[in-house]
Amino acid sequence: MSDEQRTIEILQPGLQATVQDYPGRTGMLRQGFFPAGAMDSLALRAANLLVGNSQTAAGIEVTLGGFALRLEADALVAVCGAQADVTIDGDALPRWESRLARGGSELRIAISPGPGFRLYVALSGGIDVPELFESRSTYTMGGLGGFEGRPLASGDQVPLGSAATDGRPRRFREDARPSYSREWDVEAMRGPQATPDFLTENDMEELFSRFWPVDRNSDRSGIRLQTHRFEWVRSGGGVAGGHPSNILDNPYPVGAVNINGDLPVILGPDGPTAGGFVVAATVVHAARWKLGQFRPIGDKVRFREVTLEEAADAERDLSTRLSEKSLEDAA
Repeated sequence: MSDEQRTIEILQPGLQATVQDYPGRTGMLRQGFFPAGAMDSLALRAANLLVGNSQTAAGIEVTLGGFALRLEADALVAVCGAQADVTIDGDALPRWESRLARGGSELRIAISPGPGFRLYVALSGGIDVPELFESRSTYTMGGLGGFEGRPLASGDQVPLGSAATDGRPRRFREDARPSYSREWDVEAMRGPQATPDFLTENDMEELFSRFWPVDRNSDRSGIRLQTHRFEWVRSGGGVAGGHPSNILDNPYPVGAVNINGDLPVILGPDGPTAGGFVVAATVVHAARWKLGQFRPIGDKVRFREVTLEEAADAERDLSTRLSEKSLEDAA
């Protein structure tokens, strides 16, 4: 495949399409940057494997679907993520498989009926926008990184990097693919602000036992859940004042289950880096990909409490899944 003039043209951006990579802009929390990056890093990393890229290469995160692009040069293409019809020049492209698309071809993703909410497009060579703090990800809240610091728009000419691939189509094995649902079990660990100083054991049992409906006002910065009146150990915020969910400002981890008064919010990759509210639990790294597939309105989330050892085991399992062992030749 020729690398000359390797670009793609965005024909339809859909609800929102952004350039994202994995793991995003790490090590920048103290400077006020949440990492950005793919909300479902499993799907992006799998798509990159399928087209012969590094798992850290930048791709396109497509929210809900309704997306189309035109290739200006030959490229291996793969789409992973939510259920949706995907075509290249009208011919079906199965998700979790790669195909060689010729220059001039049009890739289209229909609106996703679910389950799942986001899809990831990887092209051999990766999206070759400039790096900002060692990442090509778009930080939507700050208008930084990615393609001109913004979501993609119709007519954008997006550059691709050099590709070293034999063009062989491959498939992500069925038994290695994630299972999407409308009722999600998400592994999490309690804290850093939980029992016994902030929330009662009844509060924590409630947090880890029930399904929490996902609110429509959810995005990359945070996933709002159904409001709930917790018992709380204390009657107020102490030196932080006001509501017992108030604390002195402290750093927030990605995947924090932040309790703001009666509102639980799971902080996403574009969320705040610090604030003055309790974090009752934190989604473990190996489960964070699930956050990218929650559909606002209709989906429900149940947190499953795990130990540090179980979280480490889940991380090892994820690394094994995201390896060449999970690939096979496609017909």
